[in-house]
Amino acid sequence: MSMPKGANAPVPTTALRVELGWRQGPGVPDVDASALVLVGGKVRSDSDFVFYNQPAHSSGAVRHEGKRDVGGRTTDSLLVDLARVEPAVEAVVVAASADGGSFGQVPDLYIEVRDAAQGSVVARFDSTGATVETAFVLGEFYRRQGAWKFRAVGQGYGSGLEGLATDFGITVDEPQRSAAPAPPLPHTPVPPAAPPSPRSPTLPAFPATVPPPVHQAPPPPPAPPAAPVRLTKVTLTKAAPSVSLTKQGGTSGALRVNLNWEVRKQFSGWGAKRGRAVALHNDLDLDLCALFELADGRKGVVQALGNAFGSLNQPPYIHLDGDDRTGAVSSGENLTVNLDRRNDFRRILVFVTIYEGARSFADLHATVTLQPQYGAPIDFSLDECTVPSTVCALALITNHGGDLVVQREARYLVPERGVSPQRTVDHAYGWGMNWTPGRK
Repeated sequence: MSMPKGANAPVPTTALRVELGWRQGPGVPDVDASALVLVGGKVRSDSDFVFYNQPAHSSGAVRHEGKRDVGGRTTDSLLVDLARVEPAVEAVVVAASADGGSFGQVPDLYIEVRDAAQGSVVARFDSTGATVETAFVLGEFYRRQGAWKFRAVGQGYGSGLEGLATDFGITVDEPQRSAAPAPPLPHTPVPPAAPPSPRSPTLPAFPATVPPPVHQAPPPPPAPPAAPVRLTKVTLTKAAPSVSLTKQGGTSGALRVNLNWEVRKQFSGWGAKRGRAVALHNDLDLDLCALFELADGRKGVVQALGNAFGSLNQPPYIHLDGDDRTGAVSSGENLTVNLDRRNDFRRILVFVTIYEGARSFADLHATVTLQPQYGAPIDFSLDECTVPSTVCALALITNHGGDLVVQREARYLVPERGVSPQRTVDHAYGWGMNWTPGRK
């Protein structure tokens, strides 16, 4: 049963999985879960803020676990281990922020607390009545007489995640804004300072005629201010084309690759959705693929062509969930990489091909999102295609001593006459595989 707003309920002092969920649909913005570890109603430092760009608390008590899509619903989860919360901590606040819209556009938003070991539901709150809010405090865990309770809060913010974070004492890294330079101040000579009065509080504690001891060390320099928290998600650009998954917290779990296409001009009247382009007349077929090379030298491809869908739990530890030709499946095609086996990878090249329905990627503008299960999402936009390309290399993932580094490629390739897109991308990146014709 869902708790009413403002109600509270006891929860066990153990590891709890906190799930934020909502229903997918056209125009529904993305939602991100976050948590704030509080003492006296505020964070002690910016490290007490756990979210997609800072996925784990230093105490190990709170961790951002990431998103899942199941049955037309999306969930974003946190693990809150109340047994590991530091004694000084009085509350752990659970919040949500909307990316690309307001919570009035998010249907069936709820927060559910489960015992992580048993799976049983210990608390649930269904949030209703949202309008223009772009951030919400949905609930909080708080101490009461040596035990823990959960309160359904439902407090909205119109200033987004930034407003919510600063309200709890977080220093947010704001984007630089250009401004006209201030006019120079007129130069005014400063007269020499008069000697201080004998009663001046700025005099040293010892008599002025006695020099300080020669062994006295100078005062230590002030500590540099802590770096502000960056709320923006990781975006790869031409100027900054690569990122380490380890530095973003993506060292285990699943890494999902998703494409969001916008169809223009040549395909006017067609629609687009998260996951891949949609042809309303069912004749545009794009295929998400990956070339892989494992640490033991084995090479191959994961793609719908030839039913080479791969596997997550055995080589190649990469899986394509299906071939969506109609656009009827809301999640589209998803490519998933098992990061628990990251040491088994040497390199992975993610690419997309046009199987039928178009002669080129021209006027197909896309955003690529790599979503680690643990860690910050990584996204980038593809540049506009100006060549007759039917295959685009999206991202190259390489293993550097156990650290997987994502390199933005956004490279459109033009196959020679009679050469397949797969053979073209193989040749461009030196995979050296033998190719034979395949069918779906």
